This record gives sequence, structure tokens and C-alpha cells, in this order.
Amino acid sequence: MPPLPKKKTSVARKKRKRAHLDYSDPKLVVCPQCRSPRLSHHACPTCGTYKGRDILAVGRERRPKVPGE
Repeated sequence: MPPLPKKKTSVARKKRKRAHLDYSDPKLVVCPQCRSPRLSHHACPTCGTYKGRDILAVGRERRPKVPGE
């Protein structure tokens, strides 16, 4: 059987111990193509570019494939 704590851990001590577990805001940068905010090291959700290249097909029409064309 493991040893048990002799005294109750105070609320201040508990909160101080868990201070580093708080959420942080996402780090946003400005897209050089469209100037909208995006996550760093991610493709821009607005224009679909990453490092100057088109990565995502954003805003482009997708036609359904018709057999025989």
C-alpha cells in the first residue's frame, strides 16, 4: 500500500502546480498572397497557397465526372 499525504494540498499550491497547463492562443501570421490571417506552417484556407505555391483547390469549381467525356 503506497504512503498517503499527511496534509491536504492547498488550492493555491494545486493551481501553482498546474499553471503551465493553461491553453494558449493560436499563433497567427499574415498570408503574403491574400493578407488574411492563417496559422504558421499551414496552407492558407482563403487562397490555398503555402510558400508561394498553390496547394489547396480553394474557390475553384469542381465539375462532377460524367461518364463518356
